[in-house]
Amino acid sequence: MTTPRIQNTATQPDITAAIQHLYKQVYAGGVPRQTLELVHLRASQINGCSACVDAGGVSGAKAGIGTDKLLAVAAWYEHPAFDDAERAALALTEAATRLADRPGAVTDEIWAEAAKHYDERQLGALVLMVAVTNFFNRINTTLRVPAGTRWE
Repeated sequence: MTTPRIQNTATQPDITAAIQHLYKQVYAGGVPRQTLELVHLRASQINGCSACVDAGGVSGAKAGIGTDKLLAVAAWYEHPAFDDAERAALALTEAATRLADRPGAVTDEIWAEAAKHYDERQLGALVLMVAVTNFFNRINTTLRVPAGTRWE
């Protein structure tokens, strides 16, 4: 276990306010809330952000995602609990989160599959959710924010 680098997250209102504004825009984008929570959880798992994985599980449960499905997010590709739209969103999430793994990580095929299930506004919301999650993962990991911490 590591020691947090900033003891009082409440002293970071600029970070919190900015992120909350972006999340508000994401949730107004027309993508089902459960899908957005799955996207957040998966990106956080990839990035190893314990605070966001913990928060993603809590938020996912509040959005009505069952425990079995939340536990299966890491294996979404082969798990039958995910529908085609969720799979497309999760594939887009993984590609956009793993940009450094290969050139052209977000392929035309990944984008086209997502576009079968989401309109342009929704695609924008999905991309923003992935970006905000990756941004927040980096803040939490750098500051060593422990699991269970909630930014207010």
